[in-house]
Amino acid sequence: MRIEKLDQNTKTDLLESLLKRSPNSYGEYEERVRVILNDVKARRDAALFEYTKKFDGADISAENILVTEEEIEEAYREVDPGLVEIIRKALVNIRSYHEKQMQYSWFDSKPDGTILGQKVTPLQRVGVYVPGGKAAYPSSVLMNILPAKVAGVDEIIMMTPPGKDGRVTPTTLVAAKEAGADRIFKAGGAQAIGALAYGTESIPKVDKIVGPGNIYVALAKKAVYGHVSIDSVAGPSEILVLADETANPRYVAADLLSQAEHDELASAILVTTSMELAEKVSDWTDQFIKELSRGEIIQKSLDNYGHILVADTLDDAVDAANEIASEHMEIVTANPFEVMTKIRNAGAIFLGEYSSEPLGDYFAGPNHVLPTNGTAKFFSPLSVDDFIKKSSIISYSKGALEKIHTDIERFAEAEHLTAHANSVRVRFDGKD
Repeated sequence: MRIEKLDQNTKTDLLESLLKRSPNSYGEYEERVRVILNDVKARRDAALFEYTKKFDGADISAENILVTEEEIEEAYREVDPGLVEIIRKALVNIRSYHEKQMQYSWFDSKPDGTILGQKVTPLQRVGVYVPGGKAAYPSSVLMNILPAKVAGVDEIIMMTPPGKDGRVTPTTLVAAKEAGADRIFKAGGAQAIGALAYGTESIPKVDKIVGPGNIYVALAKKAVYGHVSIDSVAGPSEILVLADETANPRYVAADLLSQAEHDELASAILVTTSMELAEKVSDWTDQFIKELSRGEIIQKSLDNYGHILVADTLDDAVDAANEIASEHMEIVTANPFEVMTKIRNAGAIFLGEYSSEPLGDYFAGPNHVLPTNGTAKFFSPLSVDDFIKKSSIISYSKGALEKIHTDIERFAEAEHLTAHANSVRVRFDGKD
């Protein structure tokens, strides 16, 4: 990995390089996505089935697009029982963590007859997109479905692309069943996002779409925002390790590569105060790449978006980490909890040398759907909050309104909204 001295120029160049990975930088795909979405909106099932045949090679129709209980039972027979048990253990941790995020309606009443409050309501129907293809991500199934389930969403619809044989990856089906998906449909890509956003004869329209996908899925979610809500427009995976001379270079190198293996656009960054650590980490990454199955992808990722930045002070390192606002941040320093208090921008923060990032991906419980491309400056991880909405409650008695009605009228008149003022005035003008 390249080793650079951290200064304003290297930081600026790095930030500009990382932003190029954003889905917002792939405008040439937007027209293709728009055509697909418009076609699905106009021709509904017919378009959905045609695109599934074109892109996935599967013959899907109204008769077989819905995954049956028999298909789910077959998936359980194909998945290693040991893996099923691990999925169930992870599910308990994820559910327990998200149950602590629950919000409840509240009301505040006063003796004068004023009642103010907030009504919390789960979304009625949510669509969860799960990527297909050669890779299967049962962990993403759990992370997207469980917070919706905990929030109390009435119906959770899952969409995932089938293989050419029309079947869905068995581990994906098992994870969906365990997490509580209500219906699973065989469709992927931008066409699946369009089906969820607009509805078709087979696919019900949802209120919100969540879940990761390729550039077409990301841009489709961006395009349908407003027709439905979405979680975010996610970019490639990224990790930043903030370390000092006390860190184990072998551990740090392994953790950096855990994200670099996702794809060639993934970003892996070490910010450290130790040149010795920087050099050892670089050596270890070279050694690990030779041993790992996705070494070629890892190497391309590091060549494009891998960096080791050596800072003069820990405060400089923290400042750089906050500017980068990484999806995953590991703090491996002499006092990681103290350093953590200075971190303003990160999707998930892992503290200490035994809190490796994959712990969060699979098992600990916090959600692994995280803000990318610097959006941790203003976005949060997927949570129960993403599957609820809030309504304000206002109730005034006659006596409570009478005390303040002239204030409201004057305020409205100051804005030249006389109908607003009149709406209050008629209740006290004695003309009833």
